[in-house]
Amino acid sequence: MRDLQHAPQPEPSPFEDPEAVVAPITRRTVTLGVSLLATAVLAAVALVVPTPYAMRSPGPTEDTLERNLIQIEGARTYESTGQLRLTTVSVLGGPGYPMMSGQVIQGWLDPQRSVLPVEAIFPEATTKEQQQEASQAEMVSSQESATAAALTELGYDVPAVLDVAGTEQGSGAEGKLEEGDVIKEFQGDPVGTYADLIDGLAATTPGDDVTLGVQRGKRTMDVTITTADNGQRAVLGVFIDPHYDFPVDVSIEIENIGGPSAGTMFALGIIDKLTPEDEANGQIIAGTGTMSPEGTVGPIGGIEQKLYGAVRDDAKWFLAPADNCDQVVGNVPDGLNVVKVSTLAQARDAVEQIGRGEGGDLPTCT
Repeated sequence: MRDLQHAPQPEPSPFEDPEAVVAPITRRTVTLGVSLLATAVLAAVALVVPTPYAMRSPGPTEDTLERNLIQIEGARTYESTGQLRLTTVSVLGGPGYPMMSGQVIQGWLDPQRSVLPVEAIFPEATTKEQQQEASQAEMVSSQESATAAALTELGYDVPAVLDVAGTEQGSGAEGKLEEGDVIKEFQGDPVGTYADLIDGLAATTPGDDVTLGVQRGKRTMDVTITTADNGQRAVLGVFIDPHYDFPVDVSIEIENIGGPSAGTMFALGIIDKLTPEDEANGQIIAGTGTMSPEGTVGPIGGIEQKLYGAVRDDAKWFLAPADNCDQVVGNVPDGLNVVKVSTLAQARDAVEQIGRGEGGDLPTCT
């Protein structure tokens, strides 16, 4: 009789638990699984839901001393070893381009970006096309004002026809000046440049009456206006649309950038090109700010993002409008020195001091 032999049994897999018990699939298990799946699907869908927000991010910077950005004819120009970089903001969202909720969350988590309601950046009921047209118009006006301010700062006379574009509601000019009027005289003195009008107002005590010689169509007349105080000087409450006759031909070629905030850096670039001094002297100086024809640096939006954009592009100095200091404090990236400026003359002086290595004592935002 043959011995009975047991067939060899396979060894248990090291990945299996020989004592494991498979749990039965219950209704509760199925319900939980379906709930988790539904939650995941809803969360994924929520990330792509359009929102009423727009986001600002650091945009590109441009060196206004780059060879072809500012072109000048009719005067000698000079080379520079430094850089004067205008700064920009990239905007995601707005008319025709809604932000998804996932993008909003990313923006909230990134200190270099800011998320705001759409209406805080774009006027209500504005289409994408209207916004682009307005932005380009602001850029053209900014270039003209920067050119007028720069040439005036350098001592040029800049003839201009001062058309009235409108009056401020509640001002002394309301109801007395009309759109299309041309200001010819101030207190009996001829007004041939924008600087003539500003100089006259600077010598006026706010609240005093002034007499303007105005051309309305084919008629000339005298109009008496009570001035107001804007905190710096007397003002008329009039929106002026100046038409310049520049003594030097300045053209600025820049693409895909709109708005008025590059005015200060345009003006500094023009001054640098028209003066033999190497003002920036190898330094990379960024900045922002609107520029009025009389040389006032005005505040802008998105300065926090512009600070980060400046550092990204190797700037060590940043010229900031004094009226933006509240947004600057607490938001300055490491390695960046911020100088506050209120006028083109101050901004020019700051560039010269930085170029000489003496920027340490310049005023900053505190």
